[in-house]
Amino acid sequence: MVNNGRIYCTAIFLLALAIFASGCIKNFEEESNIIITDTELSADKVTSSFVDINVTTYILHTSGVQKNDTSLELKVFDSNTDFLKSRKVIDIGHIKEGEKSSVSQSIRLPREGTYRVEFMLSDGNKTKSTAEIYLSGLERLKTDVQEIGIGIDSMDFLVRKVVGNNVVIETDVYLTNSGSLATEDYKMLVKAREMDARLIADKVWTTTGLIGPEETVVRSVNLTVPDNYNYVVEVLIWKDNVLVKRGEDYVQLNPQKVIDKNKTVESKDIVTSDFIVETPTMPGEMPAYNETPYEGTQTPGFGSGLAIISLIAAFFIFRRRSV
Repeated sequence: MVNNGRIYCTAIFLLALAIFASGCIKNFEEESNIIITDTELSADKVTSSFVDINVTTYILHTSGVQKNDTSLELKVFDSNTDFLKSRKVIDIGHIKEGEKSSVSQSIRLPREGTYRVEFMLSDGNKTKSTAEIYLSGLERLKTDVQEIGIGIDSMDFLVRKVVGNNVVIETDVYLTNSGSLATEDYKMLVKAREMDARLIADKVWTTTGLIGPEETVVRSVNLTVPDNYNYVVEVLIWKDNVLVKRGEDYVQLNPQKVIDKNKTVESKDIVTSDFIVETPTMPGEMPAYNETPYEGTQTPGFGSGLAIISLIAAFFIFRRRSV
């Protein structure tokens, strides 16, 4: 009986120990509870066509054991079409129990439209918390002063006229509107600066005009500069009294080249009049009148026929006086 009692007590003790141990193991292996507590959105950059939004997500590890690194997935959907506009996943790493963490992401969205932003917080392959917010009214945000949506792509230069020692250069400026809305009409200053002395040879004010979405236009001005110098042609675009865009290109009417191994530099003689380009005409239009450039070294004189008549008249007058 004693042995049976001991065996019975031992069995009960082992059973109780097993139950207690299993409870400890269960508590020890309790899964983590990680939640999204808050989200913040702010506009980092506002242009005429898009907005860069900074999204900050706050995360709290309330309890449990985190077995894997935490990751946050952010998806942006068009509210009208449910099309996915953007998707980003960022690893947060390990968060201690009871601690808070935050993570920031940047998304770029068109100004027009409404959007649904979804957040999904995961511990390994298990989703721990989700959140959702809606965005609208981005088109009402004020555009940053320096952002007008216009890019200066390139410039072309044509010689229109040579007058004495001056050259008339037509400057074509290529402007592109990269936005989804038409631009405003901005002031534009085009000027030619001599490379060495940095003196301004000529400058002309004009405007960009209204440029449609994703369109490229050409704005042309004539600059009159002294021949045989090299120039930097600068384009400055102004919004009210603020300079918002700058570009430049080069016109070398006195280029140079290296002619030997000792780096001897020789100026290349450019006959500017050889590059005069006539204004092209559209089909059905009359060709433009082509003016003959006035050469400063030439002296205006009579034509050959008029000169002969003048000599004959002078001869008769001389004979009459002699008689």
